[in-house]
Amino acid sequence: MVDNHHKNLATFIHLSTFSRFIIPFGNFIGPVLLWAANKDKSEFVDKHGKQAINFQISVLLYAIIIGTISVPFFIFKFFRRLDVIDFHGFHDFHISLGEPSPLLYIGGGLGALAIIGFIVELALIVKASLSARDGLEYKYPLTINFLK
Repeated sequence: MVDNHHKNLATFIHLSTFSRFIIPFGNFIGPVLLWAANKDKSEFVDKHGKQAINFQISVLLYAIIIGTISVPFFIFKFFRRLDVIDFHGFHDFHISLGEPSPLLYIGGGLGALAIIGFIVELALIVKASLSARDGLEYKYPLTINFLK
């Protein structure tokens, strides 16, 4: 049986990831500080802290991968018509609504994937917080276990 104090600590560890909307890298700082200060007090708090931190690291890794995949498409599209010796800048720049670029589809698809991932991330954090509040263990899906 887990007491209410430990349930609250585990819940706040998960909810502290929302501090990123106020503090840069708050989604790492908040959980790490709460987990490090309380990991020895309860195995329940330790497990939830590791899960929250592992999930945030995994999400960062997935975002870096998506960003790395998408950047070359933008670079090649931008530099495709530039002449290295005779630079004309944006003189030849135009938008054709009748014939969309493949960049539109690729960038739009990756952008939609990022938005869906963000919404799923928020929902999983709320679900983990509710599980911690109820005294249940929670394992985030698609999480790489950096801390074991």
